[in-house]
Amino acid sequence: MTEILINPDDLSARLAAALKNENVSDEAVTATTRALMHASRLGVDSHGARLITHYCNVLRGGRVNPQPAISTQRTGPATAIVDGDNGLGHLTAYRATALAIEIARECGIGAVGAIRSSHFGAAGAYALDIAEAGMIGFATTNTDSVVTLFDGASAFHGTNPLAFAATVAGGKPWLLDMATSSIPLNRVLLYRSLQKELPEGVAADAEGAPTHNADEAEMLLPLGGAGYGFKGAALAGVATLLSAVLMGTTLDADFIPMVSKDDVSTPRNMGHFFIAIDPARFAGADIFATGMRAYLDQLRAVPAVAGGKVMAPGDREWAVEEQRMRDGIPIDPDTAAFLGVSA
Repeated sequence: MTEILINPDDLSARLAAALKNENVSDEAVTATTRALMHASRLGVDSHGARLITHYCNVLRGGRVNPQPAISTQRTGPATAIVDGDNGLGHLTAYRATALAIEIARECGIGAVGAIRSSHFGAAGAYALDIAEAGMIGFATTNTDSVVTLFDGASAFHGTNPLAFAATVAGGKPWLLDMATSSIPLNRVLLYRSLQKELPEGVAADAEGAPTHNADEAEMLLPLGGAGYGFKGAALAGVATLLSAVLMGTTLDADFIPMVSKDDVSTPRNMGHFFIAIDPARFAGADIFATGMRAYLDQLRAVPAVAGGKVMAPGDREWAVEEQRMRDGIPIDPDTAAFLGVSA
């Protein structure tokens, strides 16, 4: 199957229309569309427009509340909790980042956890939101068990992303958004839709044997590859510790699967965690800006191996965004059909 190119504005409008058709609140429509377009613009297709089918399915089934009454609670000078009322996770997450930024302006750092939320798409969208406010941002969440442990024969952790972003004066933010699995589960689902073969060492079948066949993939392998997967497995635990254990929400192994044919009505009580750090409260905003510029200049000046290119985190994504805003955003045929886009 081949992907279909669509104008970014047209895609955004179609995503919003699909959500409105499910009686989603205007604020949640805006937040969810914003997060999905972030991923689709930057080339994180596993967490972009293709998720609209899933979100509409769980909204229709009752798992996700289309009209949530989101509430917040300040629990200390620099801490707070956002209760998402089982609404779309994107709205809960953007509410949390806004609060983290507000607290960081007061205290220098703001740490905000979220409870009773749902899948929030690409974690980088929220770290970036904090960076665009002139700060350093962090975002994470835990998800249902689809990743085996190092030397494990069954799934235990979720893909459990860790995302960091930092403001860069006069340039695009420094942005790292990584799953702690070899690849995100949504990329396996995307490869299934596109009938593409998986790369080496990213997924395993039901017996734990590595596989290239996306249709046979039953679990993912942890980040790090052969001999070093313990690193990815441990980092996945960081997301679980902050998003679930600290917040009293659902552990990876206790989640109803995100994609479930049996239950799309029971809320999953997902937790998230966000941190905003204001450079002005440390060495100072000007010193931070100068240091980031020096750091990135030095990094990009490192000689590359033959045929390679040295890049800072985010460089690839910003290049993809520029190209896609000019030429169009690719979507898979299943998503195109759902949104009424013809080839």
